Amino acid sequence: MIAALTITKYRGFSIPFAFLGMAILRLPLWLNRNCRFWKLMGSGKNAQVDLATDYRHWAIITTWDDEEHCDQFYAGSFPIKWFRFFGYEEFTILLKPLSSHGLWSGKEPFKSSMNHKIDQGRIAVITRAKIRFSKLKEFRQNIKRAADQMRRSEGFILSAGVGENPFLDQATFSIWENAESMKDYAYKSFDHADIIKLTRERNWYAEDLFARFEILKMEGVFNGKSVYEYQPFHHLNH
Repeated sequence: MIAALTITKYRGFSIPFAFLGMAILRLPLWLNRNCRFWKLMGSGKNAQVDLATDYRHWAIITTWDDEEHCDQFYAGSFPIKWFRFFGYEEFTILLKPLSSHGLWSGKEPFKSSMNHKIDQGRIAVITRAKIRFSKLKEFRQNIKRAADQMRRSEGFILSAGVGENPFLDQATFSIWENAESMKDYAYKSFDHADIIKLTRERNWYAEDLFARFEILKMEGVFNGKSVYEYQPFHHLNH
């Protein structure tokens, strides 16, 4: 299985077409028999999960049985042409699922043939949650410290916040220097570990998912920087 994520930044005057696209692009995606799973999504400011809604950044995630069908979609599909016509900045990453648990809209979108790990090299992660409406305020009060900690963590490279709904359905995509740095943040950093504990104790989520990926290739520009300019964060005393 192959997963592809594209984040596009629209020009200011074309924002109405971004909203329109979220409606009309569903049909060609729904009719594409080779696409196993898809989501059209908005984002927070500068495509970050802990910030207010940003009407210029929009995203699409898809999954495919093989890279050939994915390439065909990116070569000439109507949804991708729409994103590229109205957008002026595009970041795309192609991913191979390593492991995944949980559901996204009642489905398991990132199935892998077997669970395995990569000890070296960059790794990507998607965490997604459907937040209970009654827990939304409490969740929003806590998520910023986890996001701030992530951006300060050793080995952190890039993150993006996207979702079908800017308040209740949110996903965080991140890239790490290696699996070890990702695990250190997830399980050893105080803020994130505390968020995990609170999530379980307070029952914040109606549905959640965690998936890890091998990065096959990535290209484009994200927040004004070429993806090749992004380097892992290292503390000054290292």
